[in-house]
Parts: sequence; structure tokens; C-alpha cells
Amino acid sequence: MNSSTPAPRRPPGLDSKWTVAFIKRMSAFNVALYRRTGGRLGSTWRVGSAFPRGLAVCLLTTTGRKSGEPRISPLLFLADGDQIILVASQGGLPKNPMWYLNLRADSEVTVQVKSRVRPMTARVAAPDERARLWPRLVEMYAEFDSYQSWTDRTIPVVICSPR
Repeated sequence: MNSSTPAPRRPPGLDSKWTVAFIKRMSAFNVALYRRTGGRLGSTWRVGSAFPRGLAVCLLTTTGRKSGEPRISPLLFLADGDQIILVASQGGLPKNPMWYLNLRADSEVTVQVKSRVRPMTARVAAPDERARLWPRLVEMYAEFDSYQSWTDRTIPVVICSPR
């Protein structure tokens, strides 16, 4: 973007309490459907640039940093060899998502892809790794670039490796 082009604005209402509550409920529904069917349902995202082909969704389980309880989040992912790559975009909101804060406190996570559940260790990609992965992530889901333009934070990329 050049200096004469204004930065894109986050859509109005994106960070309202109603939108956040809606996203939370839809995520909980997605998790329940995914888990009940072993990923036969709920494992494909078909919104925005993912329509109509769809993108794969995994379930990330972290440990709540305050509660100590398991927390499950449905997330788009990129498979990179035996690693799972995640984006802590939270739709371009100003703050990082709770799942990201949880894995920063405890890097031992599980990742479910369809019916396969794997114990993994999560870490934040180093700047050079993020620079290498980001174009692939945007190619996969173009909205990641929009989300980055809507926030002042650098959206973290997370690499999950098998334990």
C-alpha cells in the first residue's frame, strides 16, 4: 500500500459485543458438530474467499491459562509437512484471540483434523518463518491479508509440531 492510499477500515460492528457473542456460539456449535461426527461435519469453512471450494478446519485444544480447563477452538489451518500452521487473526480485531494467549502460557496442545487427534507443541513463528509462511496462508485464504490491514498488531502465525 502506498502512502496516498488510506488504510482499509475494519467493517463496522465487527468488534461489537453481539458479533463476539455470535462468533462464540457458532464456534461452540461447530466444535460440538465436529467432535460428534469425527470431523465429517464442521471440518470445512466455506465463507469469503473459501466459497465454494471450502477450506479445512481443525480443532485446537489448549489449556485455559486461568482456569486450567481444556479450551477448544475451530480454526483454519495449513498443513506443512507434519506441522500444522495456524493464524491468530481473530478477524482483524485489535487483540489476540484467547486460544493464542492460552498456548503462550502452555505450549502443549492437541490438534484434531477430521478424526485424527495428535498431541503437539505450539510455538509462535519467528519473523523469518512468518515471512515465508504468510504468502502461503494468504493464498489459502485471502481474508488474512484484509485482517492484517484492519489491525495495528502483527497477526501471529503459530506452528504446531508433533510431540
